[in-house]
Amino acid sequence: MTELRKRGGGGGDPDSTDNISDKEADGDDRLGLQGDAEGEIDADAKADTPDVPLSTADTDNTPQCLNKALEGLPPRWKNYWIRGVLSFAMISGFCLIIYMGPIALILVVMTVQIKCFQEIITIGYRVYHSYELPWFRTLSWYFLICVNYFFYGETLADYFGALVQREEPLQFLARYHRFISFALYLAGFCMFVLSLVKKHYRLQFYMFAWTHVTLLIVVTQSHLVIQNLFEGMIWFIVPISIVICNDIMAYLFGFFFGRTPLIKLSPKKTWEGFIGGFFSTVVFGFILSYLLSQLQYCVCPVGFNSETNSFMVECEPSDIFVIQEYTLPAVVQNTLSWKTVNLYPFQIHSIFLSSFASLIGPFGGFFASGFKRAFKIKDFASTIPGHGGIMDRFDCQYLMATFTHVYIASFIRGPNPSKVLQQLLMLQPEQQLSIFHTLNTHLRERGMLPPAAAQAE
Repeated sequence: MTELRKRGGGGGDPDSTDNISDKEADGDDRLGLQGDAEGEIDADAKADTPDVPLSTADTDNTPQCLNKALEGLPPRWKNYWIRGVLSFAMISGFCLIIYMGPIALILVVMTVQIKCFQEIITIGYRVYHSYELPWFRTLSWYFLICVNYFFYGETLADYFGALVQREEPLQFLARYHRFISFALYLAGFCMFVLSLVKKHYRLQFYMFAWTHVTLLIVVTQSHLVIQNLFEGMIWFIVPISIVICNDIMAYLFGFFFGRTPLIKLSPKKTWEGFIGGFFSTVVFGFILSYLLSQLQYCVCPVGFNSETNSFMVECEPSDIFVIQEYTLPAVVQNTLSWKTVNLYPFQIHSIFLSSFASLIGPFGGFFASGFKRAFKIKDFASTIPGHGGIMDRFDCQYLMATFTHVYIASFIRGPNPSKVLQQLLMLQPEQQLSIFHTLNTHLRERGMLPPAAAQAE
């Protein structure tokens, strides 16, 4: 992709992986264009080579009061304090939003998703804005609306069945939801085909793929965050908190003790920070899980009360949130003189979550670092002073959310009676009656209900 690699004047990256010659890049492009007419190849290559350098998010939007207070400090320590103050502010805001409840969290997830999508799409637009690609930005946002309509519609049907049954317009939308979603997407697809311009074919297909990959990375995984939230607030709070903890502790260990580089994609990452972050995160996740497992507000699945038209978080805690006694291995018994230990099963699950957040989660950040280096930018945006854009803060969170969702589906979630009931309520009366008789017969055969004759007497 010549247009993504060729740049105007400016300093080169010392890393050999970034110094790919234009000649090699051109050769790669030509491999896929042998069937084109020679004149069209030359015209397309000329039209598709950007001559406008990509602007970077280097604007310093640090509050003046903070700049003035830190004036005179070395840049390294100034950045340390800016990141620290802003991190504390964001964590405080996160706690406040949790206190405000599920609706506030869903709105925040949607806002973050839209901002991350905007940051990534803007990078592509900055590369190609001089070409005036027809409908590029309009179609990008249209596809975002379509995909969100599909995912949030699925959530509405799954978790708000009683509300859907009560409102006739919602019944129609729920019944034909997937068809409507497909029709909306198909309209965008046709608009894209109609917008194709001969001299920009390749660029337009690049950006079409760019938009869809962004939707996959941002929107799909944001939907999984909300799915985790409905399983219980603890499945939302703990994964996000341990990623934040790992990020902070890896930064602190790397800042004070870092000596050994970890990976070329992120030169500032060190093995000392990576290892220190791992152990700190496991301990933090274990303690946080113990505290949250005691709160009904955190452990109960989020449900919707059709009578009060509000969310409810009330239930009998499942077994993983009931403290249990575990027998320690013989080696540990001989070392600590303890035979048993009382734990919440969720604390054991938290060790696996923390290990993933510390060992695999950072690869989400490395992926984002490679993306930024490919486009010669420092950050996705300059929204948060000292941190960059929203996507810079959520690159690991999305990967963690996907793992949490898969973990719940594989090892935690069982049949959900409330979902089954909601689906039954959506059936026709004849179908409901047939299921009732089948269930009644099944329970009598198992001896859980008295025989029909005895019941008649």
